[in-house]
Amino acid sequence: MHTFVSTQELVEHLVALKTTVSAESAKFFELDHGLQCAALLEKSDPADVELQVAGLIHDLAHPWDGPGQPRHATMGADAVRTILGERVSALIEGHVPAKRFLVTTRPEYRALLSEDSIMTLVAQGGDLTEAEVNEFTSQPWWEAMVALRIADDGAKVPHAVVPPLEHWIDAIHSLSKV
Repeated sequence: MHTFVSTQELVEHLVALKTTVSAESAKFFELDHGLQCAALLEKSDPADVELQVAGLIHDLAHPWDGPGQPRHATMGADAVRTILGERVSALIEGHVPAKRFLVTTRPEYRALLSEDSIMTLVAQGGDLTEAEVNEFTSQPWWEAMVALRIADDGAKVPHAVVPPLEHWIDAIHSLSKV
């Protein structure tokens, strides 16, 4: 497990993800997926830079986790909490429970998931109980977590044309808490 000490160190990690095959599909790299997710959030939520950056980096811990990716969201959130703050961390951590929430509350949502997302859903806990749904929706940023999750699911298009990492560098640094 790693904790980033600066936004520059985070950017260097993202550069390394340019050539790291995605845990979700061999058809694209980890950074490609993050860039697509951030671009979708920039369109849907243009004023929410924290959400956009969370979308960019939500899967930064994929290389550190194992089969089924049960811990990557928590690992990623912990890795950036000191440098990007509580909201960005919460959004990253919340993208897995948001998938579970959507599958539970919108039955048609399950059909939209990729094969990998269906497989990881089991490792990540499956459907939520009624108590877990209530707990999820009591969080202050749960709607942004759902927005991130929806963008996450739409960001799996090989060779999609989106702004490059350089487009996001200033935004990442602007959120620095250190």
